Amino acid sequence: MRQDISDLAAFYASPLGEAARDMTARQVLQPWGDCRGLEVLGAGYATPVLDALSDRVARSLAMMPAGQGAEAWPHIQRSRTTMAAEDALPFPNARFDRILLVHALEESPDPGALLRELTRVLAPAGRLIAVTAARNGSWAPFESTPFGHGRPFSRRQLARRLRDAGLEPTGWTRALYVPPVALLAGWAEGLERLGSRLWPPVSGLILMEAVKQTLTLQPLHSQALLRRPDRRRAPVGARPQPIGRDPPGA
Repeated sequence: MRQDISDLAAFYASPLGEAARDMTARQVLQPWGDCRGLEVLGAGYATPVLDALSDRVARSLAMMPAGQGAEAWPHIQRSRTTMAAEDALPFPNARFDRILLVHALEESPDPGALLRELTRVLAPAGRLIAVTAARNGSWAPFESTPFGHGRPFSRRQLARRLRDAGLEPTGWTRALYVPPVALLAGWAEGLERLGSRLWPPVSGLILMEAVKQTLTLQPLHSQALLRRPDRRRAPVGARPQPIGRDPPGA
């Protein structure tokens, strides 16, 4: 069962939710950069991050699952939100150049069906970023935040889900090192820099980028995001630093 839309909105209106939004948006903006002329779909509850992209894209839409409920977005313009069944999205094939998933996979009753539908509406050269709670991260055990609900993912589990839906992972990174404690929200910036260097496995989120597989298109390799799936590098935006390897199964 999905969280209610009112609970998600209340979290992102809090200082801790604002910190989570900022840390996530930064990792999305780095690989996608200027998306002028492109159409972007946010699936799940992606609107807090879509706000950060709004001045960089031609058009952005939000799809909120029927089991979650929907709210009007953006709040000061004509709404671009639709509520839909996860396995029957009301969009034509190959409609979107970019798709962002936030609070989409963890509580989906059928993540595979959702990803297949998103693959259908993704353009052949399009790119998708899936944001999920990290299985071994510091946020997944706490139900006081939206990232403590549903099934968290390891990097390998998320990559396998994407491949099963016809998407090829091209890179990944981590985000959200601040512990899920409201009093620490003001320290999120510093803790993000420190945690990415010293404690990579305890991040709250995994972000993975993928492209649509076709018979004639080879996977694009993002130059800005995200580490290649089978290599260890310092997080994007940080000076190269040696980091420890993730534990087996991470």
